[in-house]
Amino acid sequence: MKIAYVINSLEGGGVALPVPAVTRVLRDAGAEVKVFALTRRDGRALPAMLADGLEVAVREGADHDHWAAARWLDRQLACYQPSHLWTSLTRSTVIGLLLGWRRQIPLVCWQHNAYLRPTDWCLLRALRKRPVVWVGDSERVTALTAQRFGVAADRRFTWSLFAADPEAPQARPWQPGETLRLGSLGRLHTAKGYDVLIAALALLSQRGFRPPVPFAISIAGEGRDRAALASAAQQAGIEHWSLPGFSAHPQAFLAGLHLYLQPSRIEGLCIAMHEAMQAGLPVIASAVGQMADTLEPGRSGWLVPSADPSALADALAAALSDPARLASFGQAARSRVLTRFSAAIFRQSGNAILQRLATLPSP
Repeated sequence: MKIAYVINSLEGGGVALPVPAVTRVLRDAGAEVKVFALTRRDGRALPAMLADGLEVAVREGADHDHWAAARWLDRQLACYQPSHLWTSLTRSTVIGLLLGWRRQIPLVCWQHNAYLRPTDWCLLRALRKRPVVWVGDSERVTALTAQRFGVAADRRFTWSLFAADPEAPQARPWQPGETLRLGSLGRLHTAKGYDVLIAALALLSQRGFRPPVPFAISIAGEGRDRAALASAAQQAGIEHWSLPGFSAHPQAFLAGLHLYLQPSRIEGLCIAMHEAMQAGLPVIASAVGQMADTLEPGRSGWLVPSADPSALADALAAALSDPARLASFGQAARSRVLTRFSAAIFRQSGNAILQRLATLPSP
C-alpha cells in the first residue's frame, strides 16, 4: 500500500501535529507514506514529521488558491503514483476527492470538527459517496458524519487523534500559599471562546466574588483575535490575564497549571483538553464535541453550555472556591484518558482501517 497523505497546512497546534503518530501506525503496518501539504503557514508541524523520517512535499501557496493547489497536487500524484489517498480537513478532502476520481485512486477522508460551514457541508454532501472510508477523529464526529452524509457502518471508523502517554509530565497539585494557575492552549480565535471566558471573569467581578486564593490565567496560542482579546480583558479590568504566545512545549506548559480551561464554541476531539487531563489537570470545558463525552462533571471537572458566560462564571466560582479538591479531580481526569485513549487503542484503530482498505477491490 502506497499512501499519499494530504493535509491543508503545516500549521502548529492543529491536526498536522499528530501526523507522525498516525503515519507511524500506517508505516509499521507496511504502508509507504508521503505527506503532501497544500500550504506551509507557520511550518511548526514540519520538524516533527522530518524527525520521524517522513518525506514531506510542501506547496508554497496560499489558503484560498484552490485551483493552483489542485494543479500542484495533481502533478505530485502523477509522480508519486499512490495506491490510496488519505486527506484531512475540507480543502484537502475536496481536492483529493476530485483528483482521486480523475485518477481512480481510492480515498480515506478524515473528519475533525463537529461544525462545518455551510459551503463545506454542501461540498462534502455532494461528494459523500466517493470516499471508500470516512474516519472521525472522535466518537462524536463519527456519529455526526454518519448523520450528515448517510455513511454506512462499514465505511465509517473512529480513530481518535490522541494517544495518552503515561510518561507525560504531570502537574503538581496546588499548595496553600501558592497562586492558583489556570490556563488554556489554543488558537486565539472566536471558535475557542476566550471572549466568553473574559465575559465570565467580568461577571464574577460584578457579582462581588472574592476567591480565597489569588489566581492567574494564561492562554498560550496565536491567532487573529489576539489584539481584540487583550483589549477586552483590559476593558473588563482583568489584571491576572496573560497571552504568552505559541507554546513550543505544550506538555511543560500544562504541567505548570492547576486547572485547565476550554471554553470553546466548537470542537471535534480537542487534543489540548485531553492532553491537559493526561497531565492530571481538572478541566472546565464547554459541552461540545468529544469533550462532552470524555469529561465527567463532578468527577474530573465541570461541563458548561457553550457561549454561556454565566454558566462559565458559576463553574469558575466553584473551582476557585475550593482549590484543595482540584488535585483529586485531576487524578480522575488522568485515569479517564489513560484508560479510554491508550496507545494500544490508538494503534488498533488505525490497523482496523488498513484491514478494511485491504478488503476493498482495486478501482
